[in-house]
Amino acid sequence: MKRTELKAVKRVDLGKKSTKASRRNGMVPSVLYGGEENVHFDVNRIDFEKLIYTTDIFLITIDVEGKKYQAIIKDMQFHPVSDKVLHIDFLEVFEDKPVSIAVPVKTTGLAKGVKAGGRLTLQQRKLLVKGLVKDIPNELVIDVSNLKLSQSILVEELEFEGLELLNAKRSVVVTVKTSRLARAGAAEGEEGEEEAGEEGAETEETAEE
Repeated sequence: MKRTELKAVKRVDLGKKSTKASRRNGMVPSVLYGGEENVHFDVNRIDFEKLIYTTDIFLITIDVEGKKYQAIIKDMQFHPVSDKVLHIDFLEVFEDKPVSIAVPVKTTGLAKGVKAGGRLTLQQRKLLVKGLVKDIPNELVIDVSNLKLSQSILVEELEFEGLELLNAKRSVVVTVKTSRLARAGAAEGEEGEEEAGEEGAETEETAEE
């Protein structure tokens, strides 16, 4: 998990008029919860958008007029047309308390099934994990080297130190799908075996004659 800092301005007026004014001024109304009390503030849209248009996940130090909080992004609301961020929910986190967060999945290695003509498909680009902040990585790396044609890796087969996976245990994370090329190769292999069997039978008949 990467670390960054955001400057924020505390909100006093939480009404609709004030919210609209904040957005017009390039700010995003936000709330921090999970601590002793909820904290309402505005963050600069440009500063924040650098954190969401990326696959990285961040532990964010939010500086609200001098008072600092450690947090992660928990939820966001977007404008249905412009896709601009309208509101952000931050969750305050603590070093000694586990937190749940979605972490990107990355594969490493060349699967045996891909060498045989198959296609590697990542079914889940993120997995929901639970653990202490210090144990949460920026990505979950899965070695697919031994994955053969039509084989998959399930959530229950994965293990990451210090982390609990919260997804359904039998759900597929990555699989090697059989392509037309691989199917054709398999068919040719079967035909070759049949022809070899026929030739062997003919040889036996000739020997008997």
